[in-house]
Amino acid sequence: MTTPHSTPRPWADGRWTTPPAAARTDGEDLLVTAVEGSDAWRVTSYGFIHDTEHALLAPLAEGEAVEVSFRADLPKQFDQAGVFVRVDAETWVKAGLERSDGVLQLGAVVTAGRSDWSVAPVDDWAGREVTVRVSRTGDALIVRAAPVGEPWQFVRVTPLDPEAVAEAGPFLCAPTRAGLEVRFTAWRTGPADASLH
Repeated sequence: MTTPHSTPRPWADGRWTTPPAAARTDGEDLLVTAVEGSDAWRVTSYGFIHDTEHALLAPLAEGEAVEVSFRADLPKQFDQAGVFVRVDAETWVKAGLERSDGVLQLGAVVTAGRSDWSVAPVDDWAGREVTVRVSRTGDALIVRAAPVGEPWQFVRVTPLDPEAVAEAGPFLCAPTRAGLEVRFTAWRTGPADASLH
């Protein structure tokens, strides 16, 4: 399922948007513990702005893709992990898995001043190693995801200015509790997907 020609990116290449409670390597994996109350959201429906996500970011140019693999151990309400793409405080996307209303959900939050949110249930992915892939092609971000060894599942296509300077990488948040630890197993970059279909 890993896309050909992708290259591992060292964890040390990234910088945190908000430092996590803890981060350490375990062999080739990165174990990260979220701070209670960490989240990313802007205004819509809830009325608040949260910009305390733990995202480990490095440059993402037009024509490139980023893949993040992690263990889908997200047992509590709003536990989340995946890929974060950031242009600035008001322009960003988070895509991946989130526990919502007792079910593991696959989805994305797209923010251009205000956030939106879409999800679909994937409870059978719980506890498995999952990869989220975001391709930056022309004026679009294309999001796909799958458990390791299975075909990609389309998640979202959303606009992004091809001239924008963006960064991307793994992220996690724990809006409602302390103690969420996520095992990230890979961070890779490579050519963007040639097409949407």
